Amino acid sequence: MLSRIISTLALWSIVLSSLWYFGAHAAVVLLTLLSALTLHEFYGLTEKMGARPFRWMGILVSGLITAGPYYLTFFLQENYETANLASGLLVLALLVACVRVLRERDADVRVETIAATIGGLLYIPFMLQFLTGILMRDSDSSANLTLCLWVIAVAKFCDVGALLTGLAIGRHKLAPNISPKKTWEGAFGGVLIAAGIGAAIAFFAADLLPESFTPTLAAILAVPLAIVAIISDLIESVIKRRADAKDTGELIPGIGGAFDLTDSLILTAPVAYFILLFVE
Repeated sequence: MLSRIISTLALWSIVLSSLWYFGAHAAVVLLTLLSALTLHEFYGLTEKMGARPFRWMGILVSGLITAGPYYLTFFLQENYETANLASGLLVLALLVACVRVLRERDADVRVETIAATIGGLLYIPFMLQFLTGILMRDSDSSANLTLCLWVIAVAKFCDVGALLTGLAIGRHKLAPNISPKKTWEGAFGGVLIAAGIGAAIAFFAADLLPESFTPTLAAILAVPLAIVAIISDLIESVIKRRADAKDTGELIPGIGGAFDLTDSLILTAPVAYFILLFVE
């Protein structure tokens, strides 16, 4: 537990200091790096299931999906829709994978190779690139960056809140066949803490957020995002259980791999993107 707390504090210090000095550029670089590392670990899990994904091609496409729209817009001064570019890259990756699999894989793993390669791209970088979409939502870069940070804080503090509440008063198992340590009490506590963190950020960073994004609205919007974050975390547990793996890696002491860091953000990112479309 102590190593997890220290790692969490260290990660937040790195993230906040990077954003303070480099702004949205740091956010995109960190997102791209985490997305690639998560995909790398995901491919490792699928290999334990018997698949043979095109790992390095997938990681290259992952970087293009998460960073491409932002830097095309930045350098060419034209707005590129993140989802459109990401969809095009997914189609391209599928075509290349279908051609490569005919020569580079045996018949007994060809379907698994395509499914793992493209499934990983769809599940991880395609979903996480919606955070890039939040960074590009309008011309107010400070508000965009703060909203993106708000989404991440809501999802990750739901994780922390669920863990602490579960340890303190957890009695009823949430999903015993998937993640035995998670409890309904922990989930409820995580949602409440996420709502409180969301409201606190909206209050103390009011000058950096859209005027309509009040603490009350932030707390209300944090609730569905926290619920999705819990589901997203459980899906990672499903994948790890299927691969018979306790952790996805040992990148971060007390936390695990990059997948253990991004798990709650994967499904939360697109939901947050579409919810925030209605925030002016």
